[in-house]
Amino acid sequence: MTPRLRVAVLGGGRSSEHDVSLRSAASVAEALDPARYDVVPITIGRDGVWHDGAGAVVTVTPGGGGPLGVDVVFPALHGPFGEDGTVQGLLEMLDVAYVGSGVLGSSATMDKDVCKAILRGEGIDVARDVVVAPASDRAAVAARVAAELGYPVFVKPARLGSSIGISKVPDAGALDAALDVALAHDSKVLIEEFLGGEELEVSILGNDPAALEASVVGRIGYASEWYDYEAKYGEGGSWLDAPADLPAEVAEAIRATARRAFAATDCRGMARVDFFRSGDRVVLNEINTIPGFTATSYYARMFEASGLPYPELLDRLVALALDHHAAQRALRF
Repeated sequence: MTPRLRVAVLGGGRSSEHDVSLRSAASVAEALDPARYDVVPITIGRDGVWHDGAGAVVTVTPGGGGPLGVDVVFPALHGPFGEDGTVQGLLEMLDVAYVGSGVLGSSATMDKDVCKAILRGEGIDVARDVVVAPASDRAAVAARVAAELGYPVFVKPARLGSSIGISKVPDAGALDAALDVALAHDSKVLIEEFLGGEELEVSILGNDPAALEASVVGRIGYASEWYDYEAKYGEGGSWLDAPADLPAEVAEAIRATARRAFAATDCRGMARVDFFRSGDRVVLNEINTIPGFTATSYYARMFEASGLPYPELLDRLVALALDHHAAQRALRF
């Protein structure tokens, strides 16, 4: 009989996405097949301290030994100190297998400004923007926005998710307040052109850039003015049409672009790639290397619509983590 794998599911974390992460982690832990896995729930507090399911402080040692003693880690963490390469670097130092992208892929995609630079280099269309820092001259920023982007615009933290800190700005008079909100969450802020039309998403699975699996394209609908926090996580706030009603050639082009962006940013394991489609223009909005796994999240649902059920998807992600770790150990040692 194949021995059961011990899987630590990390939730919580130090970012403002702590609560969403707890929901993702609980969903993953519940869906992992108990016949195949011993699940070890780990909650990272807002203070950065790790606790097990009984509330005891967790310690770890290299090679997966010590009190944690797991075969693989599933980080269901969102935002800074979880999705940005920091936890991934820690797990690399501890020599333990983990689900998802490594240090480079995580950090490069977490910073929307850096990610756009990589994608532009690949010839992939992304939203035009103006980058703002705390010391930026607000008058000069406003002049650039008026000249280069026009209104409305979106103001967002460069290194955060779940629509936290984002504002839709209808005119110049509302720009300063929106910048203050975003800068309260991050020291780098993007002011982006408004992109109307459809919001589309693709889920990616795999390690090998030549053999990545892309889900059907999903279309996001929502009741609010834009896809804000309440729309993403509130009951009935949004809905998914998968597959989206698109011409076959458009859908395949979007899936191909998602695979190309995943490879270009050095991602592995999983990611959800988000797009806007307005007329003939298809714009890649962002890449999420640890997409949500709550009951309303769409990464798994798009693969379910592609014929891959949620528990089997988790099996595949764990297997990809173990395969990558074994390959890396063979190179190092």
